[in-house]
Amino acid sequence: MISVIICPKIMQGYRFFITFLLILDIYYSVAQKRPENKYGVAVLFDKNEFFSGVARDSSKAMVELKQLIPNITYELRYSGRMNFMKKRMYPKNTTYTFLRSPAAAALRLVQLDLNGRGYAVKVWDAYRPYSVTVDFWELVKDERYVADPGKGSGHNRGIAVDLTLIELSSGKELDMGTGFDNFTDTAHHDFQNLSPAVLSNRRLLKTTMEKYGFVSFPSEWWHYSLQNSSSFEILDIPFKTLKKVPPIQR
Repeated sequence: MISVIICPKIMQGYRFFITFLLILDIYYSVAQKRPENKYGVAVLFDKNEFFSGVARDSSKAMVELKQLIPNITYELRYSGRMNFMKKRMYPKNTTYTFLRSPAAAALRLVQLDLNGRGYAVKVWDAYRPYSVTVDFWELVKDERYVADPGKGSGHNRGIAVDLTLIELSSGKELDMGTGFDNFTDTAHHDFQNLSPAVLSNRRLLKTTMEKYGFVSFPSEWWHYSLQNSSSFEILDIPFKTLKKVPPIQR
């Protein structure tokens, strides 16, 4: 029989390592089994859990769009009262917005493509905290126009954006037939009783967005999202928390 003598310091270090792994395993298990809310979905609201997820998977990072697309234009409707809720849904000084890294990168390609043709995008909304989606649903309760909290929204996951087209030289919006958050059939993609110019403008936005991986939403000409929604958690992280993240290096 061969006797093996293990140095006490090595054994102590081994015990520490095993304990660390056990704690890490418990933490991730709890995170993965995040309790469901009253709508039956798991919502990530803990900033430390969010940042830990980003550390493990950089595609989950939330990018402030002007960091990546400096000439992008914002008109963040839910930061004011000019929206269907008729009240401010985001904090008063919210002058910035976010998308997950892959969505932001795709939108940058959209902007570059449009810029080459004399156009640009204007963003009305991108990331939307889950609690705001709940408020929308409790007023409207129509999945054609607001997301069911039992499913969550692409906005909550940081992969959806509401936008329109503007002239690059003047900043003037192109005529799309309706304004933002128009809850009528006229806003639907298949609505054809529109002028040739409006249909052309909608087609330009749609084909360019689809070219870079976005998909349209049937009842809202302004809403586009990436397809892989299941890869991203539903978030209820405040804007001010996301704003504290250091700028990305381009």
